[in-house]
Amino acid sequence: MGAGGIRTAEAPAGAAPPGGRPLIITEDPLLLDDLLRLCAAAGAEPYVHHGLPAPNGSGGGRAAAGGAPGAKPGGVGGGPPAAPPGTGWESAPLVLVGDDAARRVRGAPRRGGVLLVGREPAEDDPAVWQRAVEIGAEEVLRLPGAEGRLVDRIADVAEGAGRSALAVGVIGGSGGAGASTLACALAVRAARAGERTVLIDGDPLGGGLDVLLGGESAAGLRWPDLAGSRGRVGAGALEESLPELHALRVLSWDRGERVAVPPAAVRSVVAAARRRGGVVVVDLPRRVDEAVAEALAQLDLVLLVVPGELRAVAAAGRVAAGVRIAARDVRVVVRGRCSGGLDAEVVAGLLGAPLAGEVPVEVGLPGRVAEGEPPGAHGRGPLARFCDGFWRRALGPVPDREVTA
Repeated sequence: MGAGGIRTAEAPAGAAPPGGRPLIITEDPLLLDDLLRLCAAAGAEPYVHHGLPAPNGSGGGRAAAGGAPGAKPGGVGGGPPAAPPGTGWESAPLVLVGDDAARRVRGAPRRGGVLLVGREPAEDDPAVWQRAVEIGAEEVLRLPGAEGRLVDRIADVAEGAGRSALAVGVIGGSGGAGASTLACALAVRAARAGERTVLIDGDPLGGGLDVLLGGESAAGLRWPDLAGSRGRVGAGALEESLPELHALRVLSWDRGERVAVPPAAVRSVVAAARRRGGVVVVDLPRRVDEAVAEALAQLDLVLLVVPGELRAVAAAGRVAAGVRIAARDVRVVVRGRCSGGLDAEVVAGLLGAPLAGEVPVEVGLPGRVAEGEPPGAHGRGPLARFCDGFWRRALGPVPDREVTA
């Protein structure tokens, strides 16, 4: 692969592991009511304290379901109350500190996942930013304007969302470049390596990736079923609703007449697919419309598949120009033998993008696919070898999952 790197979302230093119950710290009954309502909307049951919980001990804090909303929790020996395991200041996956309680948590150990929450004042209060700095808050959220953002953060906790999936798009530089075959092979090899894998068919005119994987009759949702998606889509619910083929989940098109979904649905669905980690592979069409741009914006890397011939390179240049409008990182995969004095490095240079590698044409692949073998299943074939090498570089044990190859 060429120079440059990819960095996926990583938990902040000191953050507790995902999963569990958020911690609310406030004495403001109206703010508490708002936060409990938003936790319920996100499917999370919080633990509530009026001040900084002690790291050890018993008693003190209360679950949202127990005790009166205004009840003062009692501590042990007059000290701060202690929270059960997983719900303390350092161990809770998310801490929502009310603006009224900020001064009471000053001096607490610095950690990620702390949000300072209040209600929108008539005029902006500059002191709120000073309080946020004092407690090490990641964000200052004002209700009701930031309710959507806050529900998203709480829902991440409820779903156990951690590091986002490494999202890779594959797009053909010209017709017949083999982009769909490569996308399927990448997904198959990632799944066989033990990665949680979702393969998304972004090309409504491509015939359906479920067909290429031999699963056109498999039960599960297709794109037309998700066309009405808006806002946050549950990551777990999405994954469970999709067909499972060859140890991976596939979101494909059906054979109906619908050939488009709204950009908002694409944005919501791709975001949900990424939220549970692992690998997401998106097969993209060569035209870049608003819906495709929404997918491109969420990808860490786009592989542009180009046959090594001059006419294909010329066509790929136009495709690359459109992709670069929304994609953060575009790299070239040269497929097949080069002709006309070209080689892989020259092709990548003409397209102004780093070379991700070469994939020779695999003899007998079309026949094996027709018999039900998915692309990439033949572990010793050149396609599988390329994919395995790509994932070793992309998912290797390097800091912050950075691709440096």
